[in-house]
Amino acid sequence: MAIKSTNPTTGETLRSFTPFSDEEVEACLRAAAEAFRSYRRTDLADRGAKMYRAAAILEAEKEDFARLMTTEMGKLLKAAVEEVEKCAWACRYYAENAARFLADEEVATNAARSFVRYQPLGPVLAIMPWNFPFWQVFRFAAPALMAGNVALLKHASNVPQCALAIERIFERAGFPKGVFQTLLVESRAVEKILRDRRVVAATLTGSEGAGASVAAIAGSEIKKTVLELGGSDPFIVMPSADLDEAVKTAVRARTINNGQSCIAAKRFIVHQEVYAEFERRFVAAMEGLKVGDPLDPETEVGPLATQDQLETVVTQVERTIAAGARLLTGGRRLNRPGFFYAPTVLADIPEMAPARCEEVFGPVAMLFRARDVDDALRLANETSFGLGSSAWTRDEKERERFIEELEAGLVFINGMVASDPRLPFGGVKRSGYGRELSVFGIREFVNIKTVWIGASGTSRAE
Repeated sequence: MAIKSTNPTTGETLRSFTPFSDEEVEACLRAAAEAFRSYRRTDLADRGAKMYRAAAILEAEKEDFARLMTTEMGKLLKAAVEEVEKCAWACRYYAENAARFLADEEVATNAARSFVRYQPLGPVLAIMPWNFPFWQVFRFAAPALMAGNVALLKHASNVPQCALAIERIFERAGFPKGVFQTLLVESRAVEKILRDRRVVAATLTGSEGAGASVAAIAGSEIKKTVLELGGSDPFIVMPSADLDEAVKTAVRARTINNGQSCIAAKRFIVHQEVYAEFERRFVAAMEGLKVGDPLDPETEVGPLATQDQLETVVTQVERTIAAGARLLTGGRRLNRPGFFYAPTVLADIPEMAPARCEEVFGPVAMLFRARDVDDALRLANETSFGLGSSAWTRDEKERERFIEELEAGLVFINGMVASDPRLPFGGVKRSGYGRELSVFGIREFVNIKTVWIGASGTSRAE
């Protein structure tokens, strides 16, 4: 079956690619293993120079790369440009900081000298999603390559052109052949690749099901994994919050990337004192969003990425309404070419309704009324996910409660959840494990080696 690149704005197939044969995959695995043997010994200054060049290529051609993302998966062009710029930032961040992050760490013991050394592991398989087709790859690749590993990218099947463009960026930056390779393969090929002895670890950003499958395979092979899975992030608004700013940010937080972000706010938990006003303003703002061509600078919400994704959101919303939820606005696909869904707001969602239990990957918001801070925390933590969270309050005691008690990998106070190369990124519960970005990200795929050196002594035969 061909791997297709389809424009979600029009439904038009842009290009088709034949999946790699077994022989082509074997050639890539062999090249990765051979490249690692020499690349692991290159010095950090050399790796850093290449990573700086990758950043320069990204910035010089950001408009072209952005347009490719927009036509292949539908994100707003402005957001796509910002994504490319963020990739360049990550490349520079690790080029500048890898030496410090990977330096030997002295530890005082009873030895003459003892220290920790960080060494690369080998070829890492990266299974990446379509929603941020450049950023998800670079936030893995920049630290992994700076640490001395090599990468095999299995990108989502609907963004093959992005996947190939990223491979070319690293080639043009001067990274040796085999250090970063794109594998144009279908999902069913992943297990055989992951079980190959030359692949030493894997990282996956995607669904719960995909994460569970990869974790099970890697576990049976005793291979390290990092998983960043779904999210159903709470956005809590308390009476002391700046309501104007909270509403404005809430709309942006729910519709970022056309609603297709793991860290998009999805459940809006509002204190009963301000609930009615928040609902009124939020629904009006969602209804006022301009839905249309993502290449149009006036557009605020573009299409969903695929026909399957659109059908999934339609079904989730319909089942949630059938279960008893109240539809405040939207709740329908738009009658136009492409994969468009109207910005939607639901309220009074029953406990077992699909949208309350599952991640909804589209511009669909859920409103909840909280009695007090305890009730807000109960609602926020009821989900099986634990990726991001946002709480809006000027009360210091409430702020500390949210920081301490929200079950999430990220807690943002009076701000929208976002990733930042300087801060660790990842979740708890069914949102996965391990961390990307910051010092923690570069140390996920290294051998943390303990070195102990005894007092040197010599003896001579008399």
